[in-house]
Amino acid sequence: MTDELSIIVVEADRERALEIVDSLQDAGYDRIQVIAEASSLRRQIQQFSPDLVLIDMTHPSRDMLEELAIASAPMERPVAMFVDRSDDALTQAAIEAGVSAYVVDGMRPDRVKPVMDAAIARFRMFQRMRTELAETKRALEERKVIDRAKGLIMKARGVEEEEAYALLRKAAMDQGKRMADVASALVNSASLLS
Repeated sequence: MTDELSIIVVEADRERALEIVDSLQDAGYDRIQVIAEASSLRRQIQQFSPDLVLIDMTHPSRDMLEELAIASAPMERPVAMFVDRSDDALTQAAIEAGVSAYVVDGMRPDRVKPVMDAAIARFRMFQRMRTELAETKRALEERKVIDRAKGLIMKARGVEEEEAYALLRKAAMDQGKRMADVASALVNSASLLS
């Protein structure tokens, strides 16, 4: 995400859209695209590739909300959604779809900037959590492969776990590879022989 944000505003009402654009320009944002028809959202997002999407919907249905969430790619960029009324099921669906901010009582020009800042902060927090989760899963998978490789070495060489680990580590150092990669190659080779 760049310092100079590009923003898509999804707003069917022309007057409200102009107020929001004015508010964003007053806050220093100039790269703004307004979309009046939600049906073309996916195509326009692909063309404009915004850093942030602001969606204003009067009474969204769950299907419409899910479609908009998919089209606006909330896992790739912050999405703030403004609705006119509270609905627990829709709020839950929006959060599950990855919408960064779900604001009841519509989009008002004076609230756009603070909500936008909150959506960006929340998106970054979830992005960081997703990255950490992916790294943790990868580390666990590597640990499993290393354990399987150690088991193969223990069985083949008749050695204890510590010695098997040392042999695996030495092989990785000698080959200039990561231990997980050497372990994976060993496990894959063993599966071909069994």
